[in-house]
Amino acid sequence: MNLRKRNSRASAEVHTSAMNDIMFFLLLFFLIASTVTNPNVIKLMLPKSSSGQSVSKKTINVSITKDLKYYVDKQEVQPDGLQAALGTYKNMATDLTIVLHVDRTVAIQDVVQVMDVAQKMNIKLVLATEPKG
Repeated sequence: MNLRKRNSRASAEVHTSAMNDIMFFLLLFFLIASTVTNPNVIKLMLPKSSSGQSVSKKTINVSITKDLKYYVDKQEVQPDGLQAALGTYKNMATDLTIVLHVDRTVAIQDVVQVMDVAQKMNIKLVLATEPKG
């Protein structure tokens, strides 16, 4: 007569130590990727365009916010000091392109002022837009 209890059930365990490592690496990847994908810190609502072109590597970002603050490569400048700020970049590179980021609520006269400065300095200018859709 066998009076011992039969303990034939297998215990089910889930090891989650590997999942912690995977989650850490995913978090690290997304943190690094998010800093690379958003180079333009100034938040603007750009107008939409159905055609888009890439721009050469020697570019300067000029931004005009909806409250008419002018930025040259993330540094705020006064509208009358825009030509002097662009002059320093013009001396560094011969083939230069300005990428103009303008909020869609800004009057066209402010855009034309920047275009006039670029024309006087013989710098190419491209207006940044968002793709439609």
